[in-house]
Amino acid sequence: MRRVLRSFVLPGLGAIAVLAAAGRAVRLVGGDDPAEDRAVRALQAASGHRPDDDGAGDAPEGTAEPRGPLDRITAPLSWYSGVPQTIANGAVWCAVTWVLTRNPRAAVAPAAALALETACFVASAALVGRPRPQGVWRPEPPHATSSFPSGHTAASVALHTTLADLLDRYGVRGARALGPLLRYGIPGAIAFSRIHRGQHHISDTVAGLLLGRWSAGVVRRELL
Repeated sequence: MRRVLRSFVLPGLGAIAVLAAAGRAVRLVGGDDPAEDRAVRALQAASGHRPDDDGAGDAPEGTAEPRGPLDRITAPLSWYSGVPQTIANGAVWCAVTWVLTRNPRAAVAPAAALALETACFVASAALVGRPRPQGVWRPEPPHATSSFPSGHTAASVALHTTLADLLDRYGVRGARALGPLLRYGIPGAIAFSRIHRGQHHISDTVAGLLLGRWSAGVVRRELL
């Protein structure tokens, strides 16, 4: 219990404090309709999308259909990063790791990374309370949590980076080629999908990327 407190709980509290302070600062400097969202609106406009007339940010009736390549690419990425899918993904990889290694510390690593990331995300989001982007096209309803940081992005980074660490730890063939895809390719694509589909400000996904990397780093140091 003391090791859990020292290795996970106390660092997690520190991460929450840093994220909360950063999120508050971002809101203070940029407001709830920051200049960074202009790039999001321009990106959506390039795909033929316009926000709803009242500025609430949810897609008008009949406009959620894909209109271009970015819509078709980001839709499955957004689905893949959803909460149920991420939980199932983590559970599957815990089971696979246990079957292949019979090492309990390695087997719980994917779940530990997700648990640490989720705890920090939920707490810091509640403290920041940042609204979702305004005046954007948004084909799916947003979650009730704060926009900062991006939980989908953080979870993707935490899980896939931990999987890459497991490949390295056990010298799996092809780890050198798969590592960059897991560490950067998939999480980066998911972060982009969250921005393109109007779910997050750009700074939300940057914070999510950092949270995910930090969570995976803690798990790597303590378990792998």
